[in-house]
Amino acid sequence: MLNLIVGILYLVSGRTARANEGATGSRFVCNAIPPGAEPGCGYGPTGNRVQSTSQVEDELRNTIIQLRETILLQKETIVSQQGTIKELNSKLARCESSADDTSQSRARGQGSRRKEYGKNTMGDLPRDPSETIDQLGKTMQSLKGRLESLEQQQQQQLRLPGTNLSLTSGGGGGGGGSPVASLPPLAPLPTELRELLRQRLEVLEGQLLRKVSELEEEKSQLLNETADHRQRTENTLSSLLERITELERTNNAFKSPEDFKVSLSLRTNYLFGRIKKSLPEMYAFTVCMWLKSSASPGIGTPFSYGVPGQANEIVLIEWGNNPIELLVNDKVAQLPLSVGDGRWHHICITWTTRDGFWEAYQDGERLGTGDNLAPWHPIKPGGVIILGQEQDIVGGRFDATQAFVGEMSQFNMWDRVLRPGDIIGMANCSAYMPGNVIPWVDTNVEVMGGATKAPLEICEDRAFDS
Repeated sequence: MLNLIVGILYLVSGRTARANEGATGSRFVCNAIPPGAEPGCGYGPTGNRVQSTSQVEDELRNTIIQLRETILLQKETIVSQQGTIKELNSKLARCESSADDTSQSRARGQGSRRKEYGKNTMGDLPRDPSETIDQLGKTMQSLKGRLESLEQQQQQQLRLPGTNLSLTSGGGGGGGGSPVASLPPLAPLPTELRELLRQRLEVLEGQLLRKVSELEEEKSQLLNETADHRQRTENTLSSLLERITELERTNNAFKSPEDFKVSLSLRTNYLFGRIKKSLPEMYAFTVCMWLKSSASPGIGTPFSYGVPGQANEIVLIEWGNNPIELLVNDKVAQLPLSVGDGRWHHICITWTTRDGFWEAYQDGERLGTGDNLAPWHPIKPGGVIILGQEQDIVGGRFDATQAFVGEMSQFNMWDRVLRPGDIIGMANCSAYMPGNVIPWVDTNVEVMGGATKAPLEICEDRAFDS
């Protein structure tokens, strides 16, 4: 621009000098321009302003003034563009810093990386990856629009009036003028600046695309981690459920192993309980139990013990309208017991091979005794004890008409005759004595055909019945 102004001054000076030479035959010598004076050759040797009568000089002077204003305006535009460039450089630096921070945070672990989602060079972006991608796209479009607007504004400002001015001279008094000078248009935005902006914009766009790709990858990882966590949670819950089911299967919620009852609700030939232990050879026994039944006629068979060759080795039965009977080696004794009123009753029966002597207790009271029941016969070992059914063969061939209907608990058996005080203590719940041959424990009793086991506090339940 400075070279352009000097060239214009040189042309003006040369033209004026040639005009004066044609008029007087001599040459002008231009002196230095005093401070504060307008440029031109209209000064004499003393520095005084020489009045010009040429129209060309006035036009040139106006042109120079207009060029000065254009230069000032162009300078302001360049300053504004430099500010915009600095702003873009600042945002680019913030993007680069964010990319470095993101790389460092990824090295610290997944939890730390999630906390950096809220940091971004374009302001606080939403934590949701989809919203972050949309926001980055809008920011990219905004930057492109601002750059295009800046270029359009630059081109409009370069097309100001007077930037392509043709100067003519009117020679001696004016006439057909000829062009004196043609001013070139002002230089557009420098190529280096435009290339720098384009490169910066490409770098920024690449960084934004990488950021979007990283967010998409992290979003996919989060989805995979969520699915894995859900699967692990479901597996854990399934394991817990299986464990609970197993515990429920192995633990019947009995407060004590003996606090349960066996229920035989139907008179069939397939509901029964079975004692897993067998009896040794015995010369005396005591069997005690709690019974609750209201079946008629007769409560059926509370228990039976059969051995090979003798299915009726020991049987307690109330069949039809007959009284309760005790069978030992298929020999029969009628007992003065009555337990068919639907309430809990404690029953104890003793027997010894000496003279076949027996005793019958109900609710702690001895109601009857007798002898000559299979005297001198030892109880044979290796048989099967069935609860609720009478055996025609060892462990089977049940008769539904002889089945027990009701509930029973605390079936215990000893290989001796208990004292009356021990029986009274068990009947009034002041003492508990498990059988030394057959104890009433959960693991020793299995139920078949729909018979059930349930928790029972027999003394509490008996008190409620009374």
